[in-house]
Amino acid sequence: MAATASLACQSPLLTACANRGTTPHSRCFRASLGRQHARTGTEVLHIQRQQQRMCRQPLSWAAVRATRSIIAAAAVVAAGAAETPELKALVFDCDGVILESEDLHRRAYNAAFEHFEVRVPAGTGDVVSWSSEYYDDLQNRVGGGKPKMRHYFGKFGWPSSTLQPSAPQGDDEQAKLIDTLQDWKTQHYQDLIGSGQVKPRPGVLRLMEQGRAAGLKLAVCSAATKSSVILVVEQLLGTEAFKALDVFMAGDDVPEKKPDPSIYVIAAERLGVDPSECLVIEDSTIGLRAALGAGMRCLITYTSSTAGEAFEGAERVFGDLPGSLTLDHLRAPPAQGTIADSRKEGHQLT
Repeated sequence: MAATASLACQSPLLTACANRGTTPHSRCFRASLGRQHARTGTEVLHIQRQQQRMCRQPLSWAAVRATRSIIAAAAVVAAGAAETPELKALVFDCDGVILESEDLHRRAYNAAFEHFEVRVPAGTGDVVSWSSEYYDDLQNRVGGGKPKMRHYFGKFGWPSSTLQPSAPQGDDEQAKLIDTLQDWKTQHYQDLIGSGQVKPRPGVLRLMEQGRAAGLKLAVCSAATKSSVILVVEQLLGTEAFKALDVFMAGDDVPEKKPDPSIYVIAAERLGVDPSECLVIEDSTIGLRAALGAGMRCLITYTSSTAGEAFEGAERVFGDLPGSLTLDHLRAPPAQGTIADSRKEGHQLT
């Protein structure tokens, strides 16, 4: 195993990439190095051979930090460390974790499309309306609100609207349309949250309280708009709980949305802990990939729209967080390479 660790952790290519601000251009490579479960010597050798085929591209400093954290995580995994790093921080996503919010977002987008008469094809088409089935698929593939609309309009055509009678031309006009729609949607979403009819998902507050009582650091990291996340946390968890967070980050704080790991890499730095000492609570494969890419452990609490995903690389998979789940369970993850999945017959919390 020592030879294996040497191959994974002392690679001249990886070290050089991290030091000069470039990284191997391979999403699969990043994800495989970030995972915190077992790897065989064959897998690491395969990764080593892949390096010869990878490109180098300049990256932001956030991406450089992500690459360095991934290398550090690979070192721990490849060395076959017998002990799980001490749990020092719990990091929560917001939408889908603190509250099951995806249908609220969908309704807010459709309200924005109706308000501005957003039509595809431009001028002749119907007002855009995202069905539950389409939005479930979209939100599992594209992170962030603005990227979702860009993806949709890029695929089906840029729309006409009361903001502009013809389809926007060029990046500036397209960005202006997206920004206006997102701002109106965000306000409508906040009105829905502020109505008092939305409740937090079961078990989230209890787990946060257990973590705080045990001296763990707490963070909320969401790809959503900052004003929306603040409203959700304050409305559902309380102002004091929000103020007690050690780190709070939203999509506005990083240049790239999940599944890019930057938000989690920066959160670990601000928490003052190693990424391997953090456990992320996520609800989707997009968030899981971001957590693993940052070198963090990950627990999934899936929603109705993500229940069918495989969640490869997660430690535990639940619907709602069970009342019997404790920090002792989280400190002692399942055997490496396995997923404790509540969807499987005969699953027991251990």
